[in-house]
Amino acid sequence: MPTVLVTGASGYIAKHIVLRLLRAGYHVRGSVRDPAKGKALHDALTPLLPGGEADTHLSTVTLDLLSDQGWREAASGTDAILHTASPFPMVQPKDPQDLIAPAVEGAKRAIRAAREAGVGRVILTSSVAAVSGCDLPAGRTTYDERDWSDPDYPGITAYSVSKTLAEKAAWDMVASDAPDIGLTTINPGFVIGAPLDRHYGTSLAVIDRLLAARDPMLPNFGFTMVDVGDIAEMHLRALQRDETIGQRLIGVADFLWFTEMADHLSRQFPNRKIVTRRAPDLVVRLLGLFDPAVRSIVPLLGVRTDVDASHAQNLLGMTFRDPRESLTETARWLIDQARV
Repeated sequence: MPTVLVTGASGYIAKHIVLRLLRAGYHVRGSVRDPAKGKALHDALTPLLPGGEADTHLSTVTLDLLSDQGWREAASGTDAILHTASPFPMVQPKDPQDLIAPAVEGAKRAIRAAREAGVGRVILTSSVAAVSGCDLPAGRTTYDERDWSDPDYPGITAYSVSKTLAEKAAWDMVASDAPDIGLTTINPGFVIGAPLDRHYGTSLAVIDRLLAARDPMLPNFGFTMVDVGDIAEMHLRALQRDETIGQRLIGVADFLWFTEMADHLSRQFPNRKIVTRRAPDLVVRLLGLFDPAVRSIVPLLGVRTDVDASHAQNLLGMTFRDPRESLTETARWLIDQARV
């Protein structure tokens, strides 16, 4: 079977991708920033692969998004690169370049490594953050793969800018310098679902915060959401289908407000005191003056962002899981692990 280089392989989404690849018979070379993360990846996957694929089909290499060292060697002998590595913070940094530089430079290094090693297929994990940060044309109410976030759009976050510029850099490099590379991007919404181990970064911090009732009221804010297993499956199917080359594939199931998430969790876990009250926008704006995590959502208060994933559904044959099911599964995992 083919060998696939998966960058950022110890990440929350990436671990699910690696698991699906190994179950499908692929050999996986996973890149990590720290060798210790490679061991953690192996340990997380071993119980889920009773055939021993974690020992026979998985290896790891150390790569840095901001360093050229090792990229060509890591790509050499592989049949495809799945570039998932990109920083995803809970709080937006003071210096946007802390996010933008590694995201853009990492995407460029992935494309350059593919070109230099003669790898003809790249799947890039982007985001709906690279899609929905713009005004829709007159007459449209839903974003889709035709839309691109504007880095100068009022209130856009550094994270959205980083994902937009990184994805554009990849498409531009393929168009100008590497026309033989078949590029596909996967653009997930906010990803939830039970992680494969206790190392899941900031992805589930929102659910953790709701379960722990850390806020006395909830902002009038929400996301387009999707299950982590669905996003992993999208990567696998995109890799296996040449008709996805040159395509942006959006992965979203539904939009949920914070209060909808809290109401659902309150019904599923009635013994927990989960806050369901909505905060007045003025209160949230005032809190944003002191709390960087709150400040980043202020421009989106009351804004419903609907994103159309039908193109990806049709091309990949996907049926997305109801995010309420994923929300319940995520919360139960956090509770069982005594995280909250």
